[in-house]
Amino acid sequence: MSAPAPSPLAIVDAEPLPRQDEVLNHAALAFVAELHRRFTPRRDELLARRGERRAEIARTSTLDFLPETAAIRADDSWQVAPAPAALNDRRVEITGPTDRKMTINALNSGARVWLADFEDASAPTWENVILGQLNLIDAYSRTIDFTDPGSGKSYALRPADELATVVTRPRGWHLNERHLQLDGTPVPGALVDFGLYFFHNAQRLIDLGKGPYFYLPKTESHLEARLWNDIFVFAQDYVGIPQGTVRATVLIETITAAYEMEEILYELRDHASGLNAGRWDYLFSIVKNFRDGGAKFVLPDRNAVTMTAPFMRAYTELLVRTCHKRGAHAIGGMAAFIPSRRDAEVNKVAFEKVKADKDREAHDGFDGSWVAHPDLVPIAMASFDAVLGEKPNQKERLREDVSVAAGDLIAIDTLDAKPTYDGLRNAVAVGIRYIEAWLRGMGAVAIFNLMEDAATAEISRSQIWQWINADVVFENGAHATADLARKVAAEELAAIRAEVGEDAFASGKWQQAHDLLLQVSLDQDYADFLTLPAYEQLA
Repeated sequence: MSAPAPSPLAIVDAEPLPRQDEVLNHAALAFVAELHRRFTPRRDELLARRGERRAEIARTSTLDFLPETAAIRADDSWQVAPAPAALNDRRVEITGPTDRKMTINALNSGARVWLADFEDASAPTWENVILGQLNLIDAYSRTIDFTDPGSGKSYALRPADELATVVTRPRGWHLNERHLQLDGTPVPGALVDFGLYFFHNAQRLIDLGKGPYFYLPKTESHLEARLWNDIFVFAQDYVGIPQGTVRATVLIETITAAYEMEEILYELRDHASGLNAGRWDYLFSIVKNFRDGGAKFVLPDRNAVTMTAPFMRAYTELLVRTCHKRGAHAIGGMAAFIPSRRDAEVNKVAFEKVKADKDREAHDGFDGSWVAHPDLVPIAMASFDAVLGEKPNQKERLREDVSVAAGDLIAIDTLDAKPTYDGLRNAVAVGIRYIEAWLRGMGAVAIFNLMEDAATAEISRSQIWQWINADVVFENGAHATADLARKVAAEELAAIRAEVGEDAFASGKWQQAHDLLLQVSLDQDYADFLTLPAYEQLA
């Protein structure tokens, strides 16, 4: 008697979408189900390990490079696989969600790479998850177009040789996709996003002279990178493409990963493309991990922590040195400014800051960097063109002058800046505005001339939590307390109501966002990720 067929994935509590069956056909669902069976148990073990490591940091208030992997760091002989042609020049990368208009605009932007985002810039509604996949399929088959219903403006793709190379970012390991289940167990969102994209597009991308390329978010250890590498090996065999076709760039956006950069590249070496230096998630990770560490770990206002802060310099310079030592690309952080159509002076000041930031990254040895808006592509491009010229990258700059000790990465108290009352007010204002949009299904949100994503809300609520629990006293004499946070949040909610009007306030999710921000900012039991309780409220 033959064995029973494996249980199929069930689509749970999801309204059918137009053309959904093109994405969720039987073969694609079977592939995602197989990924789930093979790899979710290890995902679960690694999430438990995160908790154990956090408890150890709470006990010791320190981190160090791993003694058990010292031989990997000391071995100068290994390198990551050479970059494929489509990923050799990454001097400017644009980021954004995979809605239809953004897909066309990002591909047309003039950037070398588009980070097509199913993670922090995308609220994981069923519609965003499935139609985002469909938009990418349509883009590769050149059947995508878009007409703005408001303006009537039409959007279409430029010629193939003018389009950005796509690097797709699936969700982090901590998030599940509740609408796809196997025997009642949700599939990890990372496996849904990766699996559907890879299954439908791997061969199509190869035929276009590119390949299935990925950004891996929220990685906390080299063991998590090893899991991804095993997934890549299995997936390539499953669809019958050569090993090494997949390429992955890992975001070093957690403090623990900063101590394992070489090991992460080593685990992925046949599939590794580079590392990226983020900002808000990195600071969020510092607060999360060292929240019991006392005054020396208290961060000032988020905007006061620039990439020139000593502990941030240590992190970025170590990243460049590590990448170039191993033949990988080093990709810099985000220029989040959104140009104003009404205020030329705001633009002038912001463009100067963006230029200074990208000039610094290019001169430090980075091979490329991120922008959030097409208007910033030429500015960032000019900064890297000035350093690279005709070269695709500067991996030959080994930065052997850089020497970073373990303590340098967590020397938060080298900053002179302190938390301010205005910083608290800004954290509340931005947090409410972002969460409200996220609950309506928008993950990339323009707030106060900056493009914000979920990392923004994470650092905002984490700073509120940290300042209260560290009993910070602001420059005006006010103590950071739960009552003060509630007072500021109530004032901000009233200001929003006056700003948007009663009808827009009533039709939005403002009260819900206010309540959720206070929940994750004031609960003594600090939530690992804001998006976990927020996902329960997402339609």
